[in-house]
Amino acid sequence: MNFGPFRLGMRTMKTALAVALCVLLFHYTNRGAPMIAALSAVFSLRQDLNTSISFGKTRILGNCIGGTLGLVFYLLQNHFGPHFWFEVLILPLLVIITIVFSDGIHNNSGIISGISTLLLVALGVPSGENFTYAINRVLDTFIGTTIAITLNLALQPKPQETKRAVEEDLAELRKKEAELSAIRDRVAQHYLAEQHKKNQHHEP
Repeated sequence: MNFGPFRLGMRTMKTALAVALCVLLFHYTNRGAPMIAALSAVFSLRQDLNTSISFGKTRILGNCIGGTLGLVFYLLQNHFGPHFWFEVLILPLLVIITIVFSDGIHNNSGIISGISTLLLVALGVPSGENFTYAINRVLDTFIGTTIAITLNLALQPKPQETKRAVEEDLAELRKKEAELSAIRDRVAQHYLAEQHKKNQHHEP
């Protein structure tokens, strides 16, 4: 559905529905604030089921890494106390570990989700809460991811929606290829200019 330059597509509707389901689920199960689950659902929801499952796998792995390190941060903070400098020094270190470890196991597409989960758990658990609370916040990320994948399973896009999504992806790919080609041309021109300068410098 188009409104001039604005388009309301299936993915947009599914994203809004995923957030609504997270809010409803958490309200009726008394799990607390649905923020982490809702964010996880938005991050995981893609244009079709296959993409969501593929992305969901990397996100779940990223959630495991980030959630584990978030719990490590929580335990260390409980041991040393909620000091400002502790957050400044330890949290960036855990971010580095998340990135390096994810890259090492070739889960690069899950790095953002891993860091998001780490930060949501590390900074989203109020001081004084018990370990069960922290575990539940990690589980919230899996709930959101599951809702996103289930929605894509239940609401398959229409053929025209799939075609439009493919066309948009191809258009974006062509745009990136044009940008890459322009960068290569500039690099080649710069290289030729430098070589010309060197040749002039060596001429008697």
